[in-house]
Amino acid sequence: MMVSPMQKMSLRVRGLLDDRSGLAAVEFAMIFPMMVVMFFGVVELSSAISADRKATLVARTLADLTSQMASVADADLISFGQTAKAIMTPYPTSPLISSITEVYIDSVSGAARAQWSKALAIDTAGNVTISSGPHGQGDVVVLPPALVVAKGTYVIWSKVSYKYTPAVGYMLAKTGLTFNDTAYTRPRTVLCVKYNGLPANSCPTL
Repeated sequence: MMVSPMQKMSLRVRGLLDDRSGLAAVEFAMIFPMMVVMFFGVVELSSAISADRKATLVARTLADLTSQMASVADADLISFGQTAKAIMTPYPTSPLISSITEVYIDSVSGAARAQWSKALAIDTAGNVTISSGPHGQGDVVVLPPALVVAKGTYVIWSKVSYKYTPAVGYMLAKTGLTFNDTAYTRPRTVLCVKYNGLPANSCPTL
């Protein structure tokens, strides 16, 4: 029986349509790019969450360590900075900027005033440096209302800022995200924690 050219072409087209030998490869080629994007996205997001939690832990640790001291000096603050560096491992610590401030809540007016404030920074070599903090002595600062209620008391206030830069930048901005956190504690062993003689007059309560 003679088969016309049109019939031959029809049979070939039908054979191609019925062929399933490369279906898995085609599906994989379509799904693979989405799988790669999702993988890097999950890695970036989980890494950013981890860095944020570590920054929070640094803020709490700085406030906690300071509140356990009767007095602190630059050497103590540098040790606290080294602890912060260890907490941030394996993330780079040079973007980490932190500060420790002691605040007195006036027993009459309830105004919160800074007694002393120091800033800590870590360079790319891992060295901790101490400088003047964000608040000068006597500056009025804003604290959460729950802390201001306790008049005539002192508060150790730590602040941390950390810029996280993703390695790839698929899901997060390539310029990075800045995480900010704070922590508050009360001095544990003394009425106030002194730094180089501050606050003066043996922790005033008036």
